[in-house]
Amino acid sequence: MCLIVFAWQSHPGYRLVLAANRDELHARPTRELHWWPDRPEILAGRDLEAGGTWLAASRLGRFATVTNYREGRPNKVGLKSRGALVTDFVTGDGSPEAFVRQIEDKRYAGFSLLVASGDELWYISNRGDGPVRLAPGIYGLSNAALDTPWSKLVRSRDRLTEVLETSEVDDDALIGILSDREPVLVTDVKDDSLPFELAPTVTAPFIVAPDYGTRCTTVVRWHNDDIVAVTERRFDADGENTGEEMYRFGIGGQDDR
Repeated sequence: MCLIVFAWQSHPGYRLVLAANRDELHARPTRELHWWPDRPEILAGRDLEAGGTWLAASRLGRFATVTNYREGRPNKVGLKSRGALVTDFVTGDGSPEAFVRQIEDKRYAGFSLLVASGDELWYISNRGDGPVRLAPGIYGLSNAALDTPWSKLVRSRDRLTEVLETSEVDDDALIGILSDREPVLVTDVKDDSLPFELAPTVTAPFIVAPDYGTRCTTVVRWHNDDIVAVTERRFDADGENTGEEMYRFGIGGQDDR
């Protein structure tokens, strides 16, 4: 159950402002946010099990992030990793539209994908939604279609709107949006695929549970002058902070960490 809220071309200083929680099994091996030695243009965390990533930015001015689509049916054997969609886009040179239109939907389990380059941000899901070029606005994405009105998405998106209007747009403000651990008594996650004891927990933007929960919060601030700032804050199974990485770089330039 991942959660992303983002503002596209909706602030005078930024092309993109984004805050994202990655929710995953705590036992799944992961590398923290870093410049990849084998693909030095990529700044991302890394899933050490499948080799891809859930969110990445590049020195070439490309950005992508993916969420899984929550559905009851099991994944088919032999499907490609959804994280490969992120790395394939940020290491490519085609337009966002060309990329989303050439995706072979049936080769992946359910996903929702955002890809951006230049002045274009595109969204697609292989569960019948998109592709569509997003207009300037403030959006939310979890494990369903874009802006599905789950309570945790709506309240997080509303908080992002408040931050953009009334607060300093800094890392702490953005991370704070997704630090909310209060579950709600709604049917947002009524799904037989979720264990009974986990279902109420995932109604909170920030999930704390022994085996599965929020592993990290990542914020991206892509300035209009093409300076990109990315921060990742990591958490353990108790929801305690275990470390943080901060990077700042110019499109086409060098790492200013």
